[in-house]
Amino acid sequence: MSNLPKVIVIAGPTASGKSDLAVWLAKKIRGEIISADSRQVFKGMDIGTGKITKKEMQSIPHYLLDIASPKKRFTVTRFQKLANQAINSILKKNKIPIICGGTGFYIQSVIDGLIFPQVKPDLSLRKQLEKQSAKQLFSLLKKKDAKRARIIDKDNKRRLIRALEIAIKTNNPIPELKKQNNFDILFLGIKKDKEELQKRIEKRLLKRLDQGMIKEVKKLKASGISYKKLYDFGLEYRYLSLFLQNKITYQEMVSLLQKEIEKYAKRQITWFKKDKRIIWIKNKKEMLSLVKNFIFF
Repeated sequence: MSNLPKVIVIAGPTASGKSDLAVWLAKKIRGEIISADSRQVFKGMDIGTGKITKKEMQSIPHYLLDIASPKKRFTVTRFQKLANQAINSILKKNKIPIICGGTGFYIQSVIDGLIFPQVKPDLSLRKQLEKQSAKQLFSLLKKKDAKRARIIDKDNKRRLIRALEIAIKTNNPIPELKKQNNFDILFLGIKKDKEELQKRIEKRLLKRLDQGMIKEVKKLKASGISYKKLYDFGLEYRYLSLFLQNKITYQEMVSLLQKEIEKYAKRQITWFKKDKRIIWIKNKKEMLSLVKNFIFF
């Protein structure tokens, strides 16, 4: 039996219902929730990221939402630090921390206590790399660090440049990250069959468009965030930006988004399936049984 603090993780692909399950569980076990989403940390990016609303939270405290400006860079190391602070705060209240999200690397950084290589930003190198297209950067990364290239968003120039910066500065692929075990973890994954997940993605996408996702992107653009930067904030902001620049039609945007979100969900599932600690669940009953055994034994 471990003497380490107990932490529950609820992970899974986009649109799988993680947030609702986490809130339901938190109410059952006196838990509080830490969001593990690389975009929901940003203020003003609510509908496009599928951020949980105050009403949906049902008075359960949520951490690491709306903590950063989209005009500034936010790193996994900063997330790790803030998440650990949130865990300690929750534990001091004798409550159970529940990490909920779909950004696998963010989750791993916390539960495995990853120790990251200290490679300082090289502004000169970044300026050179910035001149290249995402396609060119991705091709270069495949040569420098094939392992990292397999899991990176190949259209996200910001992340491609950082990965290349580390590979070039160290003259090596991103090293195997050192780990330190700080918590006793119950790692749960939400399992949905392919057809159901596709329907959930479609329903969620149409709902967000109806809620004003286009208006949200216009507002971010008006605040001074360029289309170029919006493009790096993920699929919704990428394709809505293309639509707002009249580069694709509304129907093309909806169709492309549906297909690309499905592909993204598939990549998330592939990432999580590599972690053999994950127990895949289909419903609340399965989850609650596992959680009770974890907490009380």
